[in-house]
Amino acid sequence: MTQDFGIAHDQASLQKLQSLNTVGTISYVLHLLVAVGAMIPGGQMGPMFLLVALVLDWVNRDKADGTWHASHFRWRIRTVLIAAALYLVTAPLWALLLLPGWIAWTLISIWFLYRIGTGFMAMNKGQEIGMDA
Repeated sequence: MTQDFGIAHDQASLQKLQSLNTVGTISYVLHLLVAVGAMIPGGQMGPMFLLVALVLDWVNRDKADGTWHASHFRWRIRTVLIAAALYLVTAPLWALLLLPGWIAWTLISIWFLYRIGTGFMAMNKGQEIGMDA
């Protein structure tokens, strides 16, 4: 009887991790679409994808508590919030001249792409992602 409980618990844990991995993969792909779209002129379909990914992460983050996936939910949410703040802070540069705004937003987009790519690779390896990276 105890052994059956252990097997059922292991299967439930495995199903939970698989579910979190699916949600994480969908979220990272949406974030990648946003990041790549931001780098391509005319490819700014990102706000909708970004909102979907953010809501998906926000709704599912509590399910990841106690697993290595929790770090990825924090990583993605934090990345989006920091990028949004940086875009807002640098938005006035577009009003001053086109070039400073373009440079600032390109750098933010590269940083965003780096963070999402780094997180996605770590998740695919089954590793936590650190907040210091």
